[in-house]
Order: sequence, then structure tokens, then C-alpha cells
Amino acid sequence: MIHDPALARDVWRRLEPIHAVTYFAPEALDALTGAGYHGFWMAYFAGRAAPLGPVGPDVVGALFYNFAPSRVARALPDAWSVAGPEVALTARATGARAALERMLGADTDVAEASELAARAARSASTEGRALFAANAALAWPDDPLDVLWHAATLLREHRGDGHVAALTTSGISGRQCNVLQSAAGNVPRSMIERARDYDEAEWSAVVAELARSGLLTADGAMTQQGEYLRSMVESRTDIIALSGYDALDEHEVRRLVELLTPIARAVVAAGDIPAATPMGPTLTA
Repeated sequence: MIHDPALARDVWRRLEPIHAVTYFAPEALDALTGAGYHGFWMAYFAGRAAPLGPVGPDVVGALFYNFAPSRVARALPDAWSVAGPEVALTARATGARAALERMLGADTDVAEASELAARAARSASTEGRALFAANAALAWPDDPLDVLWHAATLLREHRGDGHVAALTTSGISGRQCNVLQSAAGNVPRSMIERARDYDEAEWSAVVAELARSGLLTADGAMTQQGEYLRSMVESRTDIIALSGYDALDEHEVRRLVELLTPIARAVVAAGDIPAATPMGPTLTA
């Protein structure tokens, strides 16, 4: 068991690019569109929601937290009439593996990193974590590269569920958190507007909400109170993410960070994952 929340963040920053190939690598999109899903967004929602079964837009919108309801509804439930969740699960795993094989090369040894990440993910509690629990219920693959991607996905969704809990208990809605992410300088406003479907009217309305709460100024700049809340949410996310690594001791977690660092760097260096995404900055060091 570890007690340093910074370690949970260090592991996440290295696991996130490994998981994120399923959103940004061409092999991943090709696998999902090849299964019949129409375009990036239907592929995204089908692939990420597939562990939940053939759920509709209300459930997915609630769990994914910060998307415009209209965006989710354009993909679901129509995706399941194209191909069921089991097809999406196979496609996302196939695409992720093909992407990682290209990015890492045949000589990259991921066995030890896979073993440590899998041991953590297998033992993490599912309580209160719906997306993590849905992924945890899936069968584990056998090959170390597939295991690494699956474990990265599990631990990523485990942390994500906790992050959403930290935000909601702080009174921050999904749409508000996007605007705060931009105000904090983590993601350009233009990227958030495009990826999360804001028009000028909604953006201005959310800024006004946050200004009334004292978190932003009237022109959308982060206030001291807003920065305090952002720091508190991030710190709380790190603290509750620690439970994902209860099966490992501190030496093993530090070893996992060491092993994942060159893997994550190779994934980022391949160039498919942008330097900044709606999920935040990409690991660069």
C-alpha cells in the first residue's frame, strides 16, 4: 500500500497515453469504423461505452460527465443497431494492440510493467466506480501487450470515476469543468469548444455561472478561489486514486513508473496523440 498521492498521479500520467491510443491512433479508428461504426464520435462512444452493454445516451452522458447531451445522443443508441457492444470490445482491443505494436516496436519488453499494472488493476475496489467496474468485469487477455493496455484502461477509468466524484461533490457540473479546464490553461478554449460542443451562448452562460460562484472573473479568468478549488479537486483525485494500487508496495509502484516512462514516451513520440487533448496535457517528460 502506498501513501504518497503524487505517485498515483505519476502512474496515471504514464498510463494515460497507453490507454489513449484507442482514441487517437489510426489503427484504433480503422478497427471501429471497420466494424461499421460511423465516424470518430460514434466509434468513440461505442468503444468506450461497450463494457457497459447496450446502454443509452442518458447513462453514458452521466458517466462520461462533460459531453453535450446532443453529442452523445447522435451516437447512442444508434451504434448498437450497427454492431453490438461485443463487436466494439473486440474492435477497440484489436485497434489498440495494432497501434501499440507500431509505436513500441517488436523489441519492447512490457512483461514486467504489464504484470505490475495488472496486479494493481485486478485488486482495485469497484465500489462507487461504474466505468471501472464495467471494464473490470471483462475477461483478461493473455498477451503482455494486451494486458498492459487493458490494465491501463482499467486504472484510467478507476481514476476517472474518482475524479468525477471529486468534481460533483465540489458542486462542479460536467459543462462547468470543461470551462474551468480551459481557464486553468490546461486545454485551449477552441479545442474544448470543438470537442465538447459549446457555442458562444453556452460558453458565456457557463462563465457567468462560475463567476457568480466566485470561481472565475466576469471575463473568464481563474480567481484565487477557483484556483483553490481546482487544486483541491486534483489533490482529492490523487488521494482517492491511491486505492487503485493497494496491491502494490511503494517500491513496486515506483518500479511501475520507471517501467512505464519509456513506453509512454514512445507512444507520445509516435505523434498520434496531440500535445494537448480535451483530457489535458500529454506526458512530455
